[in-house]
Amino acid sequence: MFIQTEATPNPATQKFLPGKVVMENGTAEFRSTEEAQASPLAARLFEISGVTGVYFGYDFISVSKDNADWQHLKPAILGSIMEHFMSGKPVMGDASILSEDADAGDEFFDEGDESIVLTIKELLETRVRPAVAQDGGDITFRGFKDGKVYLNMKGSCAGCPSSTATLKHGVQNLLRHFVPEVEEVIAA
Repeated sequence: MFIQTEATPNPATQKFLPGKVVMENGTAEFRSTEEAQASPLAARLFEISGVTGVYFGYDFISVSKDNADWQHLKPAILGSIMEHFMSGKPVMGDASILSEDADAGDEFFDEGDESIVLTIKELLETRVRPAVAQDGGDITFRGFKDGKVYLNMKGSCAGCPSSTATLKHGVQNLLRHFVPEVEEVIAA
């Protein structure tokens, strides 16, 4: 099994591509050892000293670290990912939590803004999320109120030094162009 690695714009996060589907549907993010218990793979990765976050996309795994050096972490992470996929165990356990399901229940917007929100979500889905996934992250809709769009930053986007630029110069400009009601984009 050959696992590719890619640097991301966030120096504290690396993207690992195992050449297999990681999450058939949705995504999953783990920010603690307790959360990681929902996934045998995430739990295994959190056993590595220095790992502070794990994010699963369709065909990639983003791993975030503390102050540890990638040169020491990468071999352990690659070994854990390879061992997991070779074992045949599922990526998610029975208590699988998909981020789309979790986010959907937390959304907020006025009923009168439903058509605006649908347009925002479609633009995020078709234009923003595929580009951000290339960098090992994800951006999901959280809410819309008073001209402000609230978005969740996940994977390599969470805590990334360039995420503010991505939001303000990329996502905000795109949404304002197609949806005049959008005044500002804010990380939730």
